[in-house]
Amino acid sequence: MTVYKQKSTETNISVLEFIENIDHPSKRDDAFQLLDLFTETTGYEAKMWGPSIIGFGSYHYKYESGHEGDAPLTGFPPGKRRSACICQAKDVHRNPEEIEVPRVYRK
Repeated sequence: MTVYKQKSTETNISVLEFIENIDHPSKRDDAFQLLDLFTETTGYEAKMWGPSIIGFGSYHYKYESGHEGDAPLTGFPPGKRRSACICQAKDVHRNPEEIEVPRVYRK
């Protein structure tokens, strides 16, 4: 049986440097606006998850299959073609047994 290796883990990459290196000016501006919005709304510090997801907060999940890991509560990957927002539907800090797969919304 193949063991799953989580791709998007929290890293020490600088969020600001990552955004500053986005080539397209409007995508870069969008990312800075989303950074401000998510920081103000969530109260969490932005962290990079993997090479391209800017996440806020985190939670631990475990599936019946035994697969488990950590993921951001919410966040966004500034895309080359379009942006997306990742939103956790349940309050994982109040009832961790009810964690669902995060929803992804694309623009």
